[in-house]
Amino acid sequence: MLTSRKPAAATAAQEIRRMLKTGGSAEHAQTAQRFFKEEIRSYGWRTGDLRRAVVHKRREILKQFDLKFLLQVADNLFNGDINEDKNAAVFLLEDLTDKFGDPEFSLLKSWLPRISNWSDHDALVHYLIGPMIATKPARAKNVFRWAKSPDRWHRRAACVALIQGTRQKMFFPEIVRLSIQLLHDPDDMVQKGLGWLLRETAKADPKRTVQHLRRIRGNAPRLVLRTACETLHPSTRCQILGR
Repeated sequence: MLTSRKPAAATAAQEIRRMLKTGGSAEHAQTAQRFFKEEIRSYGWRTGDLRRAVVHKRREILKQFDLKFLLQVADNLFNGDINEDKNAAVFLLEDLTDKFGDPEFSLLKSWLPRISNWSDHDALVHYLIGPMIATKPARAKNVFRWAKSPDRWHRRAACVALIQGTRQKMFFPEIVRLSIQLLHDPDDMVQKGLGWLLRETAKADPKRTVQHLRRIRGNAPRLVLRTACETLHPSTRCQILGR
């Protein structure tokens, strides 16, 4: 049995990294690169296979250690520079966020500067940070600070972090405020994130969202509007996208 907690967490993370290196395929890694503008390092795992393998590792870890230890392992992995390292960190903690509190939320926020691409970002924010904001709505205040960040991933996080909540018909006033704050953001990753948030909001609250989209249509980037309108009735979509 591993006895020293910190070395043990590092050892567990290293064991997971060894597993990651032996899986995946070079062919899939090459295919995945097409979805990224920046160059990524990947072992070529398919998402479903990676999730299953990591969840199995999580069960093994929790037979011997507690959630605090699991968080240390995940924290170690999210420091990695391979795409699967960061995704594995998220999958270790996925579906456990209802057991976490403010200290864990602070830890997850500290991962934001480590993000290097949209895959890292969306895994962390959509599956971990977002559910924790929906569980404790007071945490939503973070998004307005992130929206002011010079870092594109913090600004995208401001949008994606509210998606889980808007699906539960939460945060409409915050989403309106945020969309106005980010309305002229030139970064396509931020625009796609905002469009995604507004699209999900339109599903949950179509009447008010359509009204809001009509108000901002003259100033909003085309990419934001096009993404936001994807699930609307064709006639409504044409009205909003028309200039």
